[in-house]
Amino acid sequence: MLRTITIGVWAVALTLIAPSVAFSETASEPALSIKPEPSVYDQIWKNFTLYEDKEDPVIQSLKFTGRFQVDYAFVDAKQGQHDELNIRRFRLGAKATLFQHFTLHAEVDLNPQETNPLYQKITDCYVAWSESEVFVVMVGKQSAGFTLEGMTSSKELLTIDRSNLANNLWFPEEYFPGVTVSGKPGQWIYKAGIFSAGKANPEFGNFDGSIFALVTLGYDFAQDLGVKGAVLTINYVYNDPDPDNSVSRQLEQVCSINFNLNTESWGLLLDLSGGDGYGKQSDLWGVVVMPYHNFTDKIQGVVRYTYVTSDMANGVRLARYDSQLVSGKGDEYQEIYLGVNYYIYKHKLKVQTGVQYATMHDRAADGGKYSGFGLTVGLRIAW
Repeated sequence: MLRTITIGVWAVALTLIAPSVAFSETASEPALSIKPEPSVYDQIWKNFTLYEDKEDPVIQSLKFTGRFQVDYAFVDAKQGQHDELNIRRFRLGAKATLFQHFTLHAEVDLNPQETNPLYQKITDCYVAWSESEVFVVMVGKQSAGFTLEGMTSSKELLTIDRSNLANNLWFPEEYFPGVTVSGKPGQWIYKAGIFSAGKANPEFGNFDGSIFALVTLGYDFAQDLGVKGAVLTINYVYNDPDPDNSVSRQLEQVCSINFNLNTESWGLLLDLSGGDGYGKQSDLWGVVVMPYHNFTDKIQGVVRYTYVTSDMANGVRLARYDSQLVSGKGDEYQEIYLGVNYYIYKHKLKVQTGVQYATMHDRAADGGKYSGFGLTVGLRIAW
């Protein structure tokens, strides 16, 4: 079933990719008009906007939203081999702008690999109010992003997946019921919110645990440095250590300092994060260094180095595909990742490939030691 679905998706992707080849062959022909004609992808993606009228006093827009992401992963380690074809994310939903100041957004997560049930959970389900980007209030189930990659949508990641720093210090669930205020006054960026950390269910959780609070403050130095973007951000999380908190890590406090530098041809992303553990979770910290280069407007190369360590033994988890071979934990993880991205229609349609080498040290010698190579190829579609 999965292979049939995936083959069909790749066939659709190739159909979408083909026009880009045809267009590139005629790119040198003289333009007939000053205003460029919409591309074939513009024409396809505009169909996801079901209605739009900024003058309508009730509903200004209604859009069909979602994403489809599929991976093929192969891991070759001293501990064995593993490969899988995996639909990582398949989400469908809608977003509406109402009464000039309100936004309603809801999406559900589906899993065609598990057709009983096909429906997995609600991801986004919130109402937001704003008069401008300076002040936005959001109530409902929403993303609680912190750390460099935790704040980045899976639709816009430069690597095929988030690093093991995010896997260990960010929470395993991304979407929580909560209330946030956020905004972008000038070059400043801020966000503050309170979220439920109780036991999860497919909808809004059981509200039987405690809460965690998230504060983000950032500043964009782009104008000062004369670049496209240069955002320095600090995240702070306080997670009340309640034994019924099942959707957050056993980390009472998390602090993340990250920097995102973006020029026309290259960029650099940095993340330094640490957390205070409680219960059986050790204190841990980590760093990510991720330079990238845009060879063309479609081809991008990415390098990522990840280091995560814990004060005590068995404080660090392995990454998604590596953990299929080693179920135990360790105390020091390192990874080097080399990736190439091909942007067919920016982040809305792209193919990503990554090769990584990772090691895990396990001072307790109880099943967490790891050393291996991995290859992952993925298709990413977003609308």
